[in-house]
Amino acid sequence: MARRRPRSGLRWLIALSLPLAAILASALWALSAIDRPGPNATELRIEVKPGSSLRAALKTAADAGALRHPRLLEIYSRVQRPSRRVTAGRYALPSGITPRALLRQIEEGRVILESITLIEGSRYSDLRRALARHPEVAQTLTGVDDATVMAQLGLAGVHPEGRFFPDTYRFSGGTTDLQLLRLAADRLSQELEAAWRTTSPDLPLRSADELLILASIVEKESAREDERDRIAGVFISRLRLGMKLQTDPTVIYGIGEAYDGDIRRRDLETDTPYNTYTRAGLTPTPIALPSAAALRAAARPRITGDLFFVATGEGDGSHRFSQTYAEHERAVAAMLARQRAGRAAAAATASEAAR
Repeated sequence: MARRRPRSGLRWLIALSLPLAAILASALWALSAIDRPGPNATELRIEVKPGSSLRAALKTAADAGALRHPRLLEIYSRVQRPSRRVTAGRYALPSGITPRALLRQIEEGRVILESITLIEGSRYSDLRRALARHPEVAQTLTGVDDATVMAQLGLAGVHPEGRFFPDTYRFSGGTTDLQLLRLAADRLSQELEAAWRTTSPDLPLRSADELLILASIVEKESAREDERDRIAGVFISRLRLGMKLQTDPTVIYGIGEAYDGDIRRRDLETDTPYNTYTRAGLTPTPIALPSAAALRAAARPRITGDLFFVATGEGDGSHRFSQTYAEHERAVAAMLARQRAGRAAAAATASEAAR
């Protein structure tokens, strides 16, 4: 009996089924492949340039050895989310990272973060130098004067000292110096505003700027948390009485780059806008970057009736506080005696060691 030939419709169905099955198999393979560990046996680092397309970013990962099929992952990504964006920066790709995880990391911009620390009590000039030395900060302000920098930050006419908050800032490589300055300036503005809102209403401070100036002086006088508000209280009491602040850090700031580590009598007697031995009231600008603790201390000082303080010389940063000048003189004498005893002991130790 003659064998029947398949109907033409069945032939077409078979013809279509074969490629569809192949496509389906490929799709299933592709879906499973995006969750398979990648080929890199160790962590790899790649850099996605600003403006890179998804294809370029995936090619970079493939060229580094973290991805086998970049084109396949790109197609998958376009199907899932056609408008997927790529975040530029440096990426650390863990060993065996899956294509799906790699794609998510680039999409979410989980870049390697650099850091820079702005130190409490340092000056604006120190800040500029730290930014200029950092290898991952893009330099855009080389040779730009301070007035121009402040204008670019929207603070035209404002003196830069003390206007940047000291903290550790995390950023992606290639962030500009101006961007980091803006970040620190905005943070200082927020911290200052918060402190000013809590300022005791009876303080002789007319503005948030004066609070900032006082906080910077407090910052330079002591790093001890338990003393800052008391030191602020001494300065507030002096301001109320019309007494000069007579604080050495302001004199040092006025000396500027000529300061050699010692304050001499002539320095105390040489008038500058920052010499609080020759001029009453606050200095014209802050003298350093104040911390949040210094801002809080200046806003809520501890008034004890003290008008004087001097370092104890005990090596722990502590001070002796006094209400009268006679008490203060005795505290100074005790401090000087302790310093002389310390120097004598050190000299004796050195002499013994040299024998």
